[in-house]
Amino acid sequence: MPVDPLHSAARPPRSAPSPLAGGQETGAVEIRRSARRRRTVSAYREGDRTVVLIPARMSDAEEKRWVRVMLDKLAAQESRRMLGDGELAERARRLSEQYLGGRARPASVRWVTNQNTRWGSCTPAEGSIRLSHRLQGMPEYVVDYVLLHELAHLLVPGHGPEFWRLLESYPRTERARGYLEGVVAADRLPHLPAARSE
Repeated sequence: MPVDPLHSAARPPRSAPSPLAGGQETGAVEIRRSARRRRTVSAYREGDRTVVLIPARMSDAEEKRWVRVMLDKLAAQESRRMLGDGELAERARRLSEQYLGGRARPASVRWVTNQNTRWGSCTPAEGSIRLSHRLQGMPEYVVDYVLLHELAHLLVPGHGPEFWRLLESYPRTERARGYLEGVVAADRLPHLPAARSE
């Protein structure tokens, strides 16, 4: 039987917020300087922290400015991707129609902030589905997989063969499970400060 990354214990995020200029707070920011990087600056999320890649020759003032720019850029991208509860419920309805023949009909689907050790949960008796806010900003296929996983629980409560058969029709099941397992594994790694080359 496959291991279920949705219900595996994962430690809650460990990074403390780092204040930036202007009083803005964000998760931990790691700056990585590279001698090979000449002009470009890029940034990405890695678990609960942000990694900003900059040229090694950049001054401290330029670094601070670019960190602010890149954090704002990432936040704008993520806010465009994040779904509200209503959109999440509509997405669940479409997924149920497409992959479960419309048989899973949740009474409510919503984001919650009190789930740090699981990605989603459902209460079949009430027909309620809750997704962890930690999924916000993850690729759509991952959110869809977690939604479909919880929808399947409305039909089959446990994780037996019948449950996994319901998920076989979703083409990105393995990819999404691998993504979530990677997030859990990365969160368990020690977060060492990046070496700075001057």
